[in-house]
Amino acid sequence: MSRLKGKVAIVTGAASGFGEGMAKRFAEEGAKVVVADLNPKGAERVAKEIGEAAISVTTDVSSRAQVDEMVYAAKSAFGRIDIMVNNAGYTHRNGDMLDVDEATFDLITAVNMKAIYHAALAVVPIMERQGGGSILTTASTAGLRPRPGLTWYNASKGWAITATKSMAVELAPKNIRVNCLCPVAGETGMLAKFMGEDTPEMRDKFRASIPLGRLSQPLDIANAALWLVSDEADFITGVALEVDGGRCI
Repeated sequence: MSRLKGKVAIVTGAASGFGEGMAKRFAEEGAKVVVADLNPKGAERVAKEIGEAAISVTTDVSSRAQVDEMVYAAKSAFGRIDIMVNNAGYTHRNGDMLDVDEATFDLITAVNMKAIYHAALAVVPIMERQGGGSILTTASTAGLRPRPGLTWYNASKGWAITATKSMAVELAPKNIRVNCLCPVAGETGMLAKFMGEDTPEMRDKFRASIPLGRLSQPLDIANAALWLVSDEADFITGVALEVDGGRCI
């Protein structure tokens, strides 16, 4: 259990869902983990459950100042940053694209898009000085195979996928790999918004669109993330990995 031994990872949106799964899985494989989230109690809980290998940081990823504070906390606690996971995300409720108000649209773009920019500005110089690193973003199947009802969210995830590929090409000479995950809807706090309503009927409808017949679980995403940020994937960059039970086929 040492695939990430000696490495330090920051995971945003790590107080629950996919982020919590990644933070705990990384720690199991030897990483020191910075559990970053806007929810301080949730982040503290996850870090406490991990133990001495983790710290929690309250972070609004839409704020450059707070992202800088998060990175400073990571460096102060563990001395380096090897892995940056842009996992924090936001969505509007499934419905008519014209019903999404501007404040919600702005929050989606700030969290799903601009936060990737903030993180890059903060961690790329550190990774370059260290001789390399890995940046991973949680995108979505919505960015590859968009469907009606989540138009502005879909667009933000398509942006994240394109940014991943462009960053991968530009940062390759610095030995910084950049990839993203494209999960299908899963057991997270945003599931009700993705579906429009959380009912047995809606869950059945979503499951029916996934060939393997179930929603994603945090461990599915965590295991895929673990491989992409590990040295086992040191020749993999610019990939948008579908973790979707066949949904995008």
